[in-house]
Amino acid sequence: MGVGCRSGGRRHYNGVMLAQILAAGPLFPLSGSEPKCAKLDPGSLCGVLWRHTSQRWLATLASWGGLTKVFTIVMIVLIALVLRWLINRAITKLTRGKPGGAPAILKPLKERAPSAFLEAAALLSERRTQRAQTIGSVLRSITSAAIFTIAVMTILGEVGLNLAPLIASAGIAGVAIGFGAQNLVKDFLSGMFMMLEDQYGVGDVVDLGEASGTVESVGLRVTTVRDSAGVVWYIRNGEIVRVGNKSQGWAMVNVDVPVPFGTDIERTQQVMQEAADTLAADDEWKDDLLAPPEALGVEQITGTGLTLRVNAKTTSAAQWRVARELRRRVTEALDDAKIQSGTAIASTPPPVQPPVPPHPPGRT
Repeated sequence: MGVGCRSGGRRHYNGVMLAQILAAGPLFPLSGSEPKCAKLDPGSLCGVLWRHTSQRWLATLASWGGLTKVFTIVMIVLIALVLRWLINRAITKLTRGKPGGAPAILKPLKERAPSAFLEAAALLSERRTQRAQTIGSVLRSITSAAIFTIAVMTILGEVGLNLAPLIASAGIAGVAIGFGAQNLVKDFLSGMFMMLEDQYGVGDVVDLGEASGTVESVGLRVTTVRDSAGVVWYIRNGEIVRVGNKSQGWAMVNVDVPVPFGTDIERTQQVMQEAADTLAADDEWKDDLLAPPEALGVEQITGTGLTLRVNAKTTSAAQWRVARELRRRVTEALDDAKIQSGTAIASTPPPVQPPVPPHPPGRT
């Protein structure tokens, strides 16, 4: 029975509170008399706002069209943000790709990664990832700039601003900035084309003129190269006028052996060919050779002797170790055959002493 009394008392209390709220009037207090726009057209936005809020300033603002413009601007901003998010998400999805495979954004582009990279999956993955991320970053920046520029211009047109002088001023400012930052623009454009054309990538051994070495990172503005001495070079992409890539496709190893005049050329060439054939027949080295080595014969004649050449076509990654091994085998083969290699140093004749002049007569 006590529970029933408490429930009845709670319902009575709630009823009293509801009666007090209804007696208090509308949710918003009346703010002045009914505006003229609400009297003339009760079905308009002005009339609807007046009936539900009783706020004269809000209804009058709606009659001026200001609320409509605010709503339009908010919608423009929201549409721009949503569109940018959707495009950036699509670009990010294209640049990620599947594990172990090339990102989808790189499939239409030509890839010049050397075949040796297939054995180094981590290095190839890093090369692809860095290239895809750089291209994706550029695409995201371009799309964001385009979307927000269109949104800002639309908003300015919505508030009634004349865009013609603004566009003219922007054009003049763009020309001035272009002249002032032309080196920066040149660096970015050069880096973009290097990425698209895959001229070089992470892990490639390149010759960029003053700096040569292994590429450690490739950016839109700067390329980082570490040379054989361990020095890291930062080269602006706009300053790179030529690129020699030693890691694309295959390489040709040339070993030159100087011999003195009077050497039996035919026998020397035969010994060099036999030494090169032993390299090609070795199981440790035959996979690095793409074609049988060949002793070409006399390559150059100098004032001190002859130069004979033997070459071998190898993979780009193995060219240096193949060259060292081929030099070692050729040198040992020539020594075993008692063939002198290297140019002999010509002996220098003793200086001629000038004759002693005779003594003048009358002097001792």
